[in-house]
Amino acid sequence: MSYVLNVWEPENAAFWGKEGSSIANRNLWISIPCLMLAFSVWMLWSVVAANLDKAGFKFTKDQLFFLTALPALSGATLRIFYSFLVPVFGGRKWTAISTASLLIPAVGMGMALQDPTTSYSTLLVLALLCGLGGGNFSSSMANISFFFPKASKGYATGMNAGIGNLGVSVVQFLTPLVITSAVFGVAISGEGFLFHNAKTNLDQTFYLANAGFIWVPFIVAATIAAWFGMNDIASAKASFADQAVIFRRKHNWLMCWLYIGTFGSFIGFSAGFAMLIKAQFPEVDVMKFAFIGPLAGALARPVGGILADKIGGARLTLWVFAAMVVTILAGILPGLHSHQFAMFLGSFIGMFILTGLGNGSTFCMIPIIFLTQSERGAFGKGEAALKQARLNASKESAAVLGFSGAIGAYGGFFIPQTFGTSIRMTGSPDMALYTFIGFYVSCMLVTWWYYSRKGAEMPC
Repeated sequence: MSYVLNVWEPENAAFWGKEGSSIANRNLWISIPCLMLAFSVWMLWSVVAANLDKAGFKFTKDQLFFLTALPALSGATLRIFYSFLVPVFGGRKWTAISTASLLIPAVGMGMALQDPTTSYSTLLVLALLCGLGGGNFSSSMANISFFFPKASKGYATGMNAGIGNLGVSVVQFLTPLVITSAVFGVAISGEGFLFHNAKTNLDQTFYLANAGFIWVPFIVAATIAAWFGMNDIASAKASFADQAVIFRRKHNWLMCWLYIGTFGSFIGFSAGFAMLIKAQFPEVDVMKFAFIGPLAGALARPVGGILADKIGGARLTLWVFAAMVVTILAGILPGLHSHQFAMFLGSFIGMFILTGLGNGSTFCMIPIIFLTQSERGAFGKGEAALKQARLNASKESAAVLGFSGAIGAYGGFFIPQTFGTSIRMTGSPDMALYTFIGFYVSCMLVTWWYYSRKGAEMPC
């Protein structure tokens, strides 16, 4: 098979039906597990931090919140660069390289977590390296957007990101299981740490090293699949200078703002959820519930993309932000104040679902916005100009998908940090939640004014 596709015309119905659809879907279904592993590695600290005390590590709540937030900071920063690398290197090559890079934090954590005397600074470096997983999202989404026609972009990006996002819940579900047994034998997993559980009055051995080592064989398999099973698109080649035009596009920055509200909330709540439960409901076994919210949000993302294709991305996004405000005011805050964990958990799961729907709808909006903008500029200039405008729009929207994913990911740093600051200053997370409400209201106004209202500048 030829790894480079010299002819790629997804908007051509005949080409799409004959060969385009099968090639695009093959690339999508190899991309998805690669992205899922990236999210798992990225969010490793969200579950490891909550179990460090069981292995004899002694850190403050503030230090633990910072460990969960730091991968989001480095991941978001790497996404800025990753956003532009697919057109430079090619989707196949970069997917394989970026997936292989996940071995660095996975192996590093496996080695460091065998020794409770490992310094906090070493763990901070490993937390930063987990950001390699976060960076992969931007390049993955940019790559997949090239393969599909306008009518299917919501589905494609929703499936890639939605199932990829499942990596968050997979790591929070699987890690507590694998750290309770010497999966790889004592030679690799280490001797383990004996922990006395005061709630059950039982002793239990923990093998924290498995939290890193468990991903190694899957990363190797995914890297091989990407290298031998995916494609590069010749027409998608572009230099950084070609893609840098997005920094002059107003709608790039507006969509970054909205994506902070949707994906930033998803990844931020995912990173801080376990620690928030532990801080506010110490009687609850965190690991039984931490994975549920991210799982619900990840499953909702493809639904958001499909719904946006049908009813319009802007309309769905507007409803999502309104519902997020209501959910905090009517469910999360009352659950905290009355110390009703069931209300708190149910409302937070609802919040995760809303972020997933919003992730899908905003990423459906971006290709439509930039295609419409380019076609308006080429109106009346002939078929050749229109074809070139569509190609330019494809490159720009791919860059914006990646860049907005980068900016949105900073929510994964600021949300846990805001929770930690609020708890340290006031003793409760209320201040953080009210801050989030104010931000969601601003997102509602931006969506309504530019994209949703009658006569909006760029209806989508």
